Amino acid sequence: LAVHIQTSRALMVISLLLGFFGIIVSVVGMKCTKVGEEDPVTKSRIAVAGGVLFVLSGLCTLAAVSLYATQVTYEFFRESSVPINARYEFGSALFIGWGAASLTMLGGSLLCCSCPAKARQGQQYYRQSQPSTAREYV
Repeated sequence: LAVHIQTSRALMVISLLLGFFGIIVSVVGMKCTKVGEEDPVTKSRIAVAGGVLFVLSGLCTLAAVSLYATQVTYEFFRESSVPINARYEFGSALFIGWGAASLTMLGGSLLCCSCPAKARQGQQYYRQSQPSTAREYV
């Protein structure tokens, strides 16, 4: 096979592995699971690590799909003896790949946003002594 196809294939395999490990790490880091640490700060840091893995997976997918699209564009506009109607064009798989890369990076960035701020780590929430409707405003 051509070098750009082998490179795209390797990037997609790396992307699949990163996504698989991202799923495992993210599930461990979710607050609703009992796996791992009970500390919410540690669990949110684990979730952020899963988000980073998802972002890296999306970047690998984006690189693989864009590399192949660049090669298709180069082949299309290159002067060759192949007639225009027999040349490669962008297929639906490229658009699905770009969409998947975008959604994976969006999901990973949302997981990365779950990192607790340093000011909130020791903050505790207390219930109000009276409901807000019972207060008198003067």
